[in-house]
Amino acid sequence: MANDSSDFARSMAIATSGLRAQAGRMRVISENIANADSTAPTAGGDPYRRKVPTFSAALDRTLDAQVVTLGKIKPDQSNFRVKYEPSNPAADATGNVKYPNVNSVVEMTDMRDAQRSYEANVNIISATRRMIQRTLDILKS
Repeated sequence: MANDSSDFARSMAIATSGLRAQAGRMRVISENIANADSTAPTAGGDPYRRKVPTFSAALDRTLDAQVVTLGKIKPDQSNFRVKYEPSNPAADATGNVKYPNVNSVVEMTDMRDAQRSYEANVNIISATRRMIQRTLDILKS
């Protein structure tokens, strides 16, 4: 039985790490969406730069299990969007305004993907809890 309980704990730890990583990913995506139309605070300056979350694997030595963690948040080096808006306070000398390199459609797609991954991890935790409860019920009878 000791092996079964460690398998349950391992499943829960792996799924929990997935929840944390996807929640962090959703925070980054939310920040990108919130800043999608912002401009630089000064004329000709650079606006918000899209952030890209990364993931890394880590070993949980207590459970001897590979878990996922939110890695570094990296800046997206793609070009800013540029619009000719000479009356905008953020316009440069030629009347161009830089807007963030954020594509709301891409961000919403990424958000949906993160949400699905989050839900999958919640389902794993729920299924594991049900299995633990069934095991306890069998042991009681």
